[in-house]
Parts: sequence; C-alpha cells; structure tokens
Amino acid sequence: MVRPGNKLLPALGILLVTGGFLLLAWFAYLWFNPKPSPYQYQLVTEGGVDKFTNMRLDAWPDLNIRKYEVKVPEVDNPIAIVHTANRGTGAPVLMTWEGRISEPILALDGKLSELTTIAGAIAKYAPKDALILSWWDTSRQLKLLIGSDTLFSNRVGEPLIIPPQWNERRDAIIKYEDKFWGAPASADERQKFQRFADAMVAEPDAGAKILRELAGPREAFLVVHVTDLYKLGLMRPAHFDMAYKVFPMGGNMHGLIGYLKSWMQDNKYETYALQSISDSEVRAYFLRDAKSTNTLMAQTLPFTNTQPLDISALDLVYQHGGYWLYRVPIAAAATN
Repeated sequence: MVRPGNKLLPALGILLVTGGFLLLAWFAYLWFNPKPSPYQYQLVTEGGVDKFTNMRLDAWPDLNIRKYEVKVPEVDNPIAIVHTANRGTGAPVLMTWEGRISEPILALDGKLSELTTIAGAIAKYAPKDALILSWWDTSRQLKLLIGSDTLFSNRVGEPLIIPPQWNERRDAIIKYEDKFWGAPASADERQKFQRFADAMVAEPDAGAKILRELAGPREAFLVVHVTDLYKLGLMRPAHFDMAYKVFPMGGNMHGLIGYLKSWMQDNKYETYALQSISDSEVRAYFLRDAKSTNTLMAQTLPFTNTQPLDISALDLVYQHGGYWLYRVPIAAAATN
C-alpha cells in the first residue's frame, strides 16, 4: 500500500528545486540587469551659437550647442534644463544648468555670462603657458572656451550630487553619467583632484603650498566659484561643515539680511556667503565652525567674517560675480 504522502514528497521536492532555479535565475537577472538611471537627458534641440543667441557665445562661433531636458518618468515637467557645448567630435561640456526643483541634483545653477567674463579675464591676466587650477567642471569649461592649460582636462565626476532616495541606483547613475559625458579622467587625474580638495580644506598657507606642489615651478592661477563650497562640503564633510538654503530676494535687502542672520543664529552657524541665482532668489552658504571658516576655500570667498582682499597666501587678480581669480605665489612645495 502506497501512502498519499509518499507521492507528495517527490512532487514537493521537484517544486522546491524548480523554485530554487527560478530564484537563482531572478537574482541573475537582477545582477546583470540592474535598475536603470532614474532620469534621462532628452535632447530638445541643437545647432550653432547663432541658434542660441540668448547664450551670447558669439565669440566662439565654432561651438556646437545642445539643449537637453532632464526628465524623471514619475514627474511631468523636467527637473532641469541643460546646455552643453563641444567642438567637432569632442566630448560635451556642461555650460549651463537650470534646476527646476528646490534641491540641487547632479549640478548647480550658475550664470554663463559670469563664466565667459572670468574666461576673458584669465586670457588677459594669465600668461598663455600658465597652469589653471580649479574644480574639474570649471576647468573643462575654461579649456573649451579659451584653451587654458588646466590641471584637470577630463571629467572626474566628483562629488555625485543625488538625493538620498536615489542612493540605491548610484552605480546606474555613475554608469549613465560616464556614458553621456564621456572624457573619463585617468587614475592619476583623479588622485590629483583629491590632492586639490586637500588644498581647499587646508588652512590657507598650507593649502597654497599644496597648490604649488600640484603646479610645480610653473606660473599658476586658482579659479574658485561660490558653488565650489557646496561641492567641497559633499566631498569633505568632516573638514568642511557647510549648509545651504535658498531665499527669495524681494525689494527689501535689509529685511533679507536680517532674516539670514536670524536663520544662521537659530541653526548655530558662524558665517555665510551669498550667490545670486536669479533676479528673485539667492542661495546662502553657511559654515558652522572656525575650522571650516579657516580653510583656503572659505578664505578665497566673501563670507561675513572673511574678505578675499585679506588673504595673504594667494594674490587676488580679478573678481566677477561668483568667480574669483588668484595667482599662486612661487613658494616651496608642501612636504606632507
């Protein structure tokens, strides 16, 4: 006599084995087909500079311009409007980023007119064989516009500016960004960029020595932009305690300053610097402690308790909008 359970056990075993294979197949699918990037760059239009007259790039008639919308499937409207530029078959360079949401994602807003003005100042004040030290994205813009010899010529891609809810897709985002922008930085270039970040979070004299170490004996200039504060804060939070907040800018500037000071005191920050991002908004960058304030980065930008004219480690050459241009003095290289 065959018990019913004896027939059930082989069938159950087959079911479990089959289920195990299916589960393994599903894990394999997820491994080789991870979730895609949560956003896409969608091309809107492209052409020469004559097609994008509002960008005022007439001095660079050989540039190719593309306009993109950054689209997220769950959101009806684009989260950002982007313009890129390149020459010939060269990799695209980000020229403008217009965020349409309150939080920075991937890049920060800036004014193209300020960039072209500082590029003109570099062409005027820096010798042609001088080395330009700046954040990697600014470096690529300057190299495209005026052919500067920059320490960073390729896309380092740090820091990656994404909201916390996108962290699980971080690898997919990095892969998508690398494919879209191209021009990947070498390991040596990435290492030098980390050293550049070391310089910017160091005290001014020590930071200037690191910059001179990176430049060697050549004449060198440093370009900083106020948005570098945010990027450095993401890269080195233990050394640079920074926060930001966007404020509406009405006709009453005294009222805005009073509100800024009140917010700063309530949240226990020491000082702030401002960036005009439109006619109706300003972005304030706050530093929490003296350690953050006494960095080369903070000392090269106008905070309420520091002034770039007072810095002795570098020589101020030119300023326009959010950009500041300094000459790096010839000095002994850092020893550590």
